[in-house]
Formats: sequence, C-alpha cells, structure tokens
Amino acid sequence: MTLRDIAEKVNLSVSAVSMALQDHPRIGTDTRLRVKGMAKTLGYVPNSAARALRVRAAGAIAVIVPNTGQHVFGHAYFMHVLTGVTQVANEKDAQVIISTNPDESHGMAAYERVIRSGSVDGAIVTSAAVQDNNIGDLLSSGIPVVLVGRFPYFPEAVSVGVDDEAAAYAATEHLILAHSRTSLLHLSGPLDHQSAIDRRNGFIAAADRHDVMAEVVLGDYSEDSGRVAVEAVRTIRHTVDGIFAANDEMAFGAMTRLTELGRAVPTQISIIGFDDFGLSRVTSPSITTMHVPVEEMARLATERLFGLIAGDTVTPQDAHAILPVTLVERQSCGC
Repeated sequence: MTLRDIAEKVNLSVSAVSMALQDHPRIGTDTRLRVKGMAKTLGYVPNSAARALRVRAAGAIAVIVPNTGQHVFGHAYFMHVLTGVTQVANEKDAQVIISTNPDESHGMAAYERVIRSGSVDGAIVTSAAVQDNNIGDLLSSGIPVVLVGRFPYFPEAVSVGVDDEAAAYAATEHLILAHSRTSLLHLSGPLDHQSAIDRRNGFIAAADRHDVMAEVVLGDYSEDSGRVAVEAVRTIRHTVDGIFAANDEMAFGAMTRLTELGRAVPTQISIIGFDDFGLSRVTSPSITTMHVPVEEMARLATERLFGLIAGDTVTPQDAHAILPVTLVERQSCGC
C-alpha cells in the first residue's frame, strides 16, 4: 500500500497526503483526519527510509513564471522580482530555480516541474493570468506557496501585492484635479491579468466620480501598443487632454507618437504611466508615474515563503500583504 493509493481514495495529491500524515500545518485539520483515517483503513505503513528522504530540506525555492519567455524576460518587472527574491535566498543560503514555459500552450509545465520534482522547499508565483487554474493545483499540493499580486479567487492563499485599483484611481484623479483634464483615455494592459483589470477599474471609478469623459483602449504593455492607442484616439475623439497608461512603456509609446502628430505633452495633453522601473526617468519629457515597489514586494514574498517552509502559520487576516504605491510627479503631466 502506497501514498498514491491513499491519494486516489481521498482525491488529493500524493504530496498533500504525505504532508497530512506528517501533521504539516499547511494541511487543514479535517483533511488530515480524513487522510489518516483512510491510511488506517487501507493498512498503510510508512517506509522510514523514504520518509527521511521526503522530509529533508532541498535548500532551494522556485520562482514560477507561467508566461512565455519573451514576455517575461524582456520586461524590467521580472528583473526586479528576481533581484528581490535572490537577495533573501542568498541570506538563507538557498538556491533559486526559475520555472517557466516555452509558450502559452505549455501552461501546466512550469507548475508540474515544481510539484513533481521534489527539488524545492516552496514556490513563488508571479505574472499568472486570471484564468490560470494551475495555481489551485499548486496550492492543494501541500508545497508552501506565496503569490505575488492580487488573487481574489484564492482568498486564503498567502500573497504580497499592491492596491492597483486605488493607485489607478489616484493617478486619474491627479489628471482631473491637479491639471483640470476633462476628457481622459486609459491605455489598458491585457485584461487576462488582475493588475490590468484593477487599473482599468480604478480609472473608470475616478472618471465616474468626477463626471469626466473617459475611454479605454486595450493594449499589451508594449511601447508599440501605446503608439497604436494614440491612433485610436484620433479615431475616437480629438478632444482627449489626459492619458493614464497602465505602464510606462505604453505611456512612452503614446507620448512619442503624439509628438510626431504635433500634440504637445504636457501643455495640450497630460500623460501618467505606471511602474517606475527606470524608463520614466530618462525620457523627454520625463514621465509622471505610479511607483510600484517590486523589489520590496519580492523580498517580502520570499521572507514569507521561508516562514511557511519553517512551519509558520498565517491567519486569514494576515494572508495578504499590501504595499503602498506612490505618485512620482515629473514632467509629462505638467507638474
């Protein structure tokens, strides 16, 4: 009789059954009792040598990035995440293993490598899409997991993120109150990611609150999509006088195209971006943006992960850490 036999009977993963039999705090009391009851019924006897191998620490953690390599590794966000993770991992003398996919059709691969290999003690997940059901499998596997970002569909998971909706509201309100802009455009990120959804919702809420005209154009976080969005503005309406972009790359693309079209930034049209990963400081004019403390988020996520690995318990009230996002006033909005 093996762990797999028990797992099939109770409809759990092998790793979750193993942790339940070891009274791991990540497994709920009801589940532990159900697993132990089935083990007794089936006459399961643990193999002490195998168990010694299973409970031995691997000395490594995984960073799961379930997106294409081009999208991830070509973006400054990932480098900030990796910097924060490795700073803490180095202090703990632990390795960092990156698990990603060659393309979107291999959606499960990044997770399965971590769940099945047994080569890591825990995992951090970042840049996951809203419809990514593999996160649920990872959480139920019993492996300690911390999510970077907001995941409202996994309310009990441990996460570290920012309030994108409130930050977007603040950016939009700055255009309205500080610069008297009355016809606004939002350059949205891909709406299969929660951060893009929240930033769009914050923009709409602020525009509604102050009763100003507002449009949303879908982008993909690339500079080129910002340029394309400006062409959409010409089609939608000629009176747009304020743009809030979901990241700095799109803000830069929009700004350069507007300059080519003869619209002056910021005198005729104000622009605010989001992220503050470096680009916004070196453009001309420099880009007003919402500063996201990504390295701090990654460090905190890694510290929380090592706490879970050590057996720390996290209450539902403390499961979600929210770090502040701040407005950095530069030239593109008129400040």
